[in-house]
This record gives sequence, structure tokens and C-alpha cells, in this order.
Amino acid sequence: MLLFAASQLIGHWSVATYGTVVVWLSNGIMAAALLQLHRRPAVAVLTACFTINLFSNLLRGDPGVLMWVNALLNLGQAALAALLARRVCGAALDMRRPRRLLAFGLYAAAPTVTVATFVGYGLVLLIRQSELTTVVLFNLYSFFIVEFLGLLLVTPILLLVARAHRFEGMTRAQAPEAIGLFGLMLVVTTAVFWQDDLSVAYLTFPPMLLMALRLSPTKSAVALILLAAITGTATLTGHGPVHLTRLAEVPGLEAVSPMLRRLGIYNLYLLAMVATVLPISTVMTERRQLETRLRARTLAAQEARRTAEDAAAARSRFLAMMSHEMRTPLNGVAGFADVLAGRPGLDAEAVRQARQIKESSDGLLMLVEDILDFARGDDTLTNEPLDLAAVARKTVATSLAAAEARGLKLTIDDRLPAQARFTADRRALRQALHPLVANAVKFTERGEVVVRLDRAGDGVCIRVSDTGCGIEPSVLPELFEAFAQGDASIRRNHSGVGLGLALAARHVRRMGGRIDVDSRVGEGSTFILHLPFERAADAIEDITPAVETAPPIEESDRAPCVLVVDDHPVNREVARIMLEAFGCEVVEVCDGQQALNAVAEQLFDLVLMDVRMPIMDGLEATRRIRAIPDTGEALSIVAMTADAMPEDVTRCLAAGMNAHMAKPINQAGLLSMVNRALSGDLPAARVTLEAEAA
Repeated sequence: MLLFAASQLIGHWSVATYGTVVVWLSNGIMAAALLQLHRRPAVAVLTACFTINLFSNLLRGDPGVLMWVNALLNLGQAALAALLARRVCGAALDMRRPRRLLAFGLYAAAPTVTVATFVGYGLVLLIRQSELTTVVLFNLYSFFIVEFLGLLLVTPILLLVARAHRFEGMTRAQAPEAIGLFGLMLVVTTAVFWQDDLSVAYLTFPPMLLMALRLSPTKSAVALILLAAITGTATLTGHGPVHLTRLAEVPGLEAVSPMLRRLGIYNLYLLAMVATVLPISTVMTERRQLETRLRARTLAAQEARRTAEDAAAARSRFLAMMSHEMRTPLNGVAGFADVLAGRPGLDAEAVRQARQIKESSDGLLMLVEDILDFARGDDTLTNEPLDLAAVARKTVATSLAAAEARGLKLTIDDRLPAQARFTADRRALRQALHPLVANAVKFTERGEVVVRLDRAGDGVCIRVSDTGCGIEPSVLPELFEAFAQGDASIRRNHSGVGLGLALAARHVRRMGGRIDVDSRVGEGSTFILHLPFERAADAIEDITPAVETAPPIEESDRAPCVLVVDDHPVNREVARIMLEAFGCEVVEVCDGQQALNAVAEQLFDLVLMDVRMPIMDGLEATRRIRAIPDTGEALSIVAMTADAMPEDVTRCLAAGMNAHMAKPINQAGLLSMVNRALSGDLPAARVTLEAEAA
């Protein structure tokens, strides 16, 4: 209300002093009040403004009808501008955005002033019964410019000032720079508009543009108000570049004073200034806001990435620790069961019980591996040229004993081209095939299990078929869900937690394939893997003459000497008993430092090295043994550890070990490793740069 009253006083003073008004501010103030205030306060403010407007018209001496018409037109113009602004600028009325500022000018202010101009002057012409002359057209133009400039200058500025809190932190300039920019603008504007010699109004644009680029829209709006006050006062008093403009001779405008005609030029100057500075200021503010959001989101994304990496690292540490801690006691259980089952002199019942212990430990190991594999998630595939039949044979080997115990025939039907190789991930393929074969053996009482490999289109088709009990059709939709089971009741015949098929399906998806099921109850099931493996270069057939292999351990002239390095006494005892059964001489030590001392004092054919040990771990001990001249380079070192995750295998090989053997161990696997070491069949050891740096 105070602003409205002040605008009325400025209008009276301008008319009384100079006979005209440069900018009509009152309607813009009322429109801003309608847009900013709630309904009840807005009605109260408009009522007060209407009353002040009537009183102002009365003081000015308007006739009775025109006094009311003028006040009603002002009120109607403000109401219509506010209504249109609500429709085109959105409920937030956020003038920080250039699009909304442009929409207010084109779709709210311009139509409103056009309607008010024609209605107002139409009523005046009707009341006074005047004709449409050149002077009337000039007055229409002047009225439109004055009213339009008032709405465009005042309403957005007041809304920006009312929302000044939204611009905190959006200004690039600090207080000293802002003060300097305001001072520069005031000095340049005053110098340009209080002189009568040069038409240099364009010099006022650079300071204002600089302020628009560096300051917030609120400060730019304040600068526009100050500029309008200085330039308007100077123009009304006959100073400035506007008065240097040569006026064209227009018939019918002889009665119009040069001052009024030049005010149209000034209004266009002010309109150009508003239409330039405010949009640029809002664009720059929006850009700074976007930059701030981008920085904040970048920091948030970086923090989220660090959190995810920490979580992944914690999960990997947890899985590695759980794998180690579960395999360590299993090594004792499975190892001693294996030793007992092979001990001579035991009665058949004792042998059967020992084998039951071994089978139970194998089942527990499979369950542990499935759970850890499921919790681990998807690793990156490492594709290489593979003999798929060889991978299938190695996968099937783990289920041969269970198949023989059931009297089943477990075979591989290889229909792939001879010497053919395909690009695939060895570990993912084995993890996909293993649960399918294990399930086929588990659910088949008699008959056979066949793994068939064949070409199919651009890839490979692997079928795992059995003659078992089959799968109920109602179970098929959820067959590959984690922890889903064909029979989850307490009367079920088969054990398991329902992870095998879920893991198989996940690994098939990782390799870009799909898995189908063809099953008939009572007749058996066939799991079909469609894998898009690309054909690689065929393997080169080895035509070199066969060489004699190393003799078996028992035929050697000297008993092989094996160093067993393990901090757990049960693990050492299991390994010693198995190795002595092969005719090996065994030396036991319990940490890496003792292993280093033993290798320096005695010649060994093989070192079975644990990884997690006190004083010195197995990786460091391996690196130091490799550094021993002459002895260390040729010595066979095999990791015999419960650290069985893929990264653990990589770490062991990188430290200089020849091979990796995961606990729990068995006699057959240990004998094979010893024979490979004695025959020189182990891979060559290499110490990577990363391992040396560690």
C-alpha cells in the first residue's frame, strides 16, 4: 500500500511539474500484490489501493464518471495481468527462469495493457464524443508504452525481491565487487543523461550487462529501478541523449509538445534495457544454479560410488573370510574321513561310515560354495578360447563318485567338431554346468545322465539329460528362483536349499544365453543351455612323439621330500598322513618364517604353502623363497589354503606359486598334485610387479 501511495504521488508530481508521466507504476504494484499475497490480505490491499486511487483522482480533478472509470480500469488491469500470469507463468511464479519472464511479458502484460488501452480510450471517446485523430492515436501509443513498461518493470522486480532468499549463493560477485558495479552504473548513467552534447545512451548498457552477468536478478532489478529514476528525471528536466533526437514532421501532431514525443523514444530505451538485463540476469542465475546442482550431484555421486566400493570391498572381505573359516574345519573332517576310508584293516561298516562322513562333508562344501557364489554376485567375464568338451569332462568329474555310488552311467556326448574351440569364460561355464549335473545325479535313481554338446545356429547348445523323477509342471515357473524347491515339504526325499538352479540360470544369463527345461514326470528332465559362444581358432593337434613321464612316487629311487606349511595342527596332520601313505617324507612347519628357514637348510621336492599364518604369511614367504639363489627359482610351491576365491587364486599365483589347491583336500587330488610336481608338469612360477611391490 505504501508503494502504491508513493507511485500515485510520483505520478501527480510528474504531471504537475512536467505535464506527463514517464512510467505508470501503480498497476504493476497491484498486480504483484495479487500474485504474492494470499486471498484475504490481497483483497484488503486491493481495496485500500482502490480507495487511494479514487482519492488521487479526486485531487487531480477528474470528473465524477472518469474518476471511477480510471480507478476501475487500473484495478481491472492489475487483476487481469495477475490472472494471466497465474495461467502462463505457473503457480510458483518463479521469475528466475527466462521462459517465465518472457511468458509474463508476451502473454500477461501485453494483452492486459492492450485491452485496457482500447477499453479506456474507447470509453473516453464515447463520453467526450471525440473522433479518432492522429493525436488520439499518438496518445494510444503513449498510454500503451507507459502502462506496459510499468507492468514489465515493476511486477517481475517486486516478485524477484519478494523471493530474494532463493538467490542466496547465486551471485558470483562478492560485496566489494557488487558495490563497485553499482557505483560504475550510477556514474556512467548520470554522466550520459545529465549532459546535452552527445547522443551516447548506448554507454549505459555495458555496466548494466556486467551487473546482469555478475549479480543476482534481485540486485539487477534494483539497478534497473535506480537507472529508471536517474534517466527519467534527467529526461523530464530536458537533459540527456533523448533530447538530441531529431523529431520527424508528422501532420496532426503539431499540438503535441516535443517533450511528449521524445518520451516515446525514452520509453523504448527503457523497455529495451528491461528486456535485455532481466532475461540475461535470470539466465545467468539459472546457469549458476544448475552448476551448483551439478557440483552437488557430482559430489553425491562420488560419495555414493565410494560407499558402494566400500560395501563391495566389505562384502568381498566377508565372503573371503567366511570361505576360509568354513573350509578350514571341513578340511579336517573331509581329510580324516578320506584317510579312514582308505585305511587297511577296517571292517566294512567302518569304511561305510567313513565314506558317509566324506560324502556329508562334500555336500556341506558344495552348499558353502553355492551360498558364497550366490552372495558374491556377478563378476566380469574373462573369455578365452576353450575346449568345451574338456571343460565339461572336468565339471562332470566331481559328480562321478556320486553317480557310481548310485549305479548311474554318467557320460559326455561330444558332437562338436574335432579340435574345435569356442570363446567363453571357463569359470562361468563350469558354475553353470556343475549344479545341473549334480542335480541330475541326485534326482536319478537308475538309468543314466548324459551331457551332450552340439552346435546350434551361431552358438553352442549343451543338454544335460537324466532319467530321473522329472519335474511337476506347477513347479516349472519358479524353478530358477533362489531357494525355490520342487518339494519344500517336511516329507521331501532330497536335501538342498534351492540355490543350484538359480546359480546356473544366473551364470547362463551372464554369458548372454538362456536356459530351457523339458521335463516329464516319471521319465526324466533335460536342461538345455543356449550359449552364444563364438568359434575360435581350432586347436593344433600335437604330433610330437610322446616322452617318458616321471615314474610314480613309489618307484622313485629317493622318497620325495615335501614341506607342509600350515599354522593349524589338524591340517598339517591330515596332509602328513596322506603324503606318508604315498611314500613321501614330510617336514612340518607352522609359519612362513619357519618355512623360509627350512628351505634354506634342506632340499625339498614340493612345498605345500598355507596363506593365512602368523609371523609371516604364505605370500610373503613364497616371494622370499623365490629370491633365494639357485634353490628358490626351481622349487615347486603349491598353495594349499582355505582362501579359495578367484582373487585369492590370482594373488597366490602372482606371489610366485606354481598352482593353487583349495581346502578341503582329498587323497586323489593331493596325489595328482605331487605327481605333477615331481614330473615337472606344474605351470612355471612368475612373480608379478604388483606382487613384488606388495
